[in-house]
Amino acid sequence: MTNIDRAVKKGAGDLSGNNYETIIYEGYGPAGVAVIVEALTDNKNRTAADVRHAFDKNGGNLGTTGCVSFIFDKKGQIMIEKDVSIDEDELMMIALEAGAEYINSEEEGFEIITDEVNFQAVCKTLEKENIKFASAEITMIPNTYSKLSAEDEKKMQKMLDMFDDNEDIQEVYHNWEE
Repeated sequence: MTNIDRAVKKGAGDLSGNNYETIIYEGYGPAGVAVIVEALTDNKNRTAADVRHAFDKNGGNLGTTGCVSFIFDKKGQIMIEKDVSIDEDELMMIALEAGAEYINSEEEGFEIITDEVNFQAVCKTLEKENIKFASAEITMIPNTYSKLSAEDEKKMQKMLDMFDDNEDIQEVYHNWEE
């Protein structure tokens, strides 16, 4: 089988034996920004090299497991766009009674934070109350944030763009205060 035939079959999902793994990489971006990269790959050597390259090229470095994960908490995050029909106090009561930890009121909407266990219950309660949300996901929320100089912001954005361009990388979490 030629490489081209194998690539076509792989792309079509016809090649058996593909073993995809989820791998979590941790490291530091420019000026010590904490970064977690979540990848789904069938070739961990290639993905590790790509991730290391993105860190190295932009003033960061790939770290060891656990080097930055302590800075993040895995939480449910529900975003609701501001709407005149939504009463902030009523939304707060509904969400907190359903198990939300807290609610942030922002200019463009509301951010509801839950622990992983109560995430689905809060989502279902909001749906029952006909409250539509812009997004709802389990994510990694940093405990502290890092500010960057204009030069480091450019490096950080370039690194994030490199991660975004890599099809193996599913999610990137960081504590850069944008």
